Amino acid sequence: MRIGLIGTGRIGAFHAAVLGAHPSVDSLVVADAEPARAAAVAERTGATAAESVAALFAAGVDAVAIAAATAAHAELIGRAARAGLPVFCEKPIALDLAGTSAALREVERAGTVLHMGFMRRFDAGYAAARAAVRDGRLGRLHTVRAVTSDPAPPPAAYLPLSGGLYRDCLVHDFDILRWVTGREITEVYAVGSDRGPAMFREAGDVDTAAVLLTLDDGTLATATATRCNGAGYDVRMELAGDRDQIAVGLDERTPLTSVEAAGPAAPDKPWPGFLERFAPAYEAELHAFVEVVRGERANPCDGREALAALRVAEACEVSRRERRPVALAEIPG
Repeated sequence: MRIGLIGTGRIGAFHAAVLGAHPSVDSLVVADAEPARAAAVAERTGATAAESVAALFAAGVDAVAIAAATAAHAELIGRAARAGLPVFCEKPIALDLAGTSAALREVERAGTVLHMGFMRRFDAGYAAARAAVRDGRLGRLHTVRAVTSDPAPPPAAYLPLSGGLYRDCLVHDFDILRWVTGREITEVYAVGSDRGPAMFREAGDVDTAAVLLTLDDGTLATATATRCNGAGYDVRMELAGDRDQIAVGLDERTPLTSVEAAGPAAPDKPWPGFLERFAPAYEAELHAFVEVVRGERANPCDGREALAALRVAEACEVSRRERRPVALAEIPG
């Protein structure tokens, strides 16, 4: 199998190492908007560096993985679909509903596969939580609490390109909430704060946000996010039922310190970032993509899942702007 990887930044370089080492991948071709960066990654991973994206598509690849800049995702998905190639793509498809829907129509017309990179679905903790909900261990689920906290803000230049905290960050929580519970989100009420660095206000974004979400069976969920969590990278989910309560992401590296006398001390090595925290999940999702390309399994995260999560993020933006609850029925798509 010959796979083409577009984008060799931090996550792209990680993907190149995983795909290059996969026993079913005979060869890997990489391309980047900066050819020198692609060449460096190719040298480290044993891949072949293409001079351009066009050269990569002309190299006889059997599938494409996209880890390029967000603005390029939809066009690259469409290009791969028209070439009849299955695609793995990091979230999002696009930052708007129209662009997302257009790319999905291209895939549907071509009859190809679009596997979205929502890596939390491949994390062992979230998978165990999903199983606990499904097998009734928690009893009637009544409350879910999701947390995503970055240790430091991204570069200022990234903010106008990110789509904002709801689309860029909390979209992972919206997706995993649907996947773990098996329920749809019907209403949101979102607020945000820009009391942190001035660059957030200048970009029209917020550095901290909280969302109250109502699921279609009446379960209540909260999702909070911040770009300014100095203790470290903190991604957790708590699920409470009338029989039991469980937590995802609570371990010896969770950047959380108890103030109780008998509670756990501060972690010696708190999680520093997303790649360290979710490395096994990123690897697992790429292995799953290879299995999809080989026809060994169904697509575990179709592109329509990205549209569903984006619709929740869009509802949050409307809610924050208009200071009111927003039903998902109000959002196109």
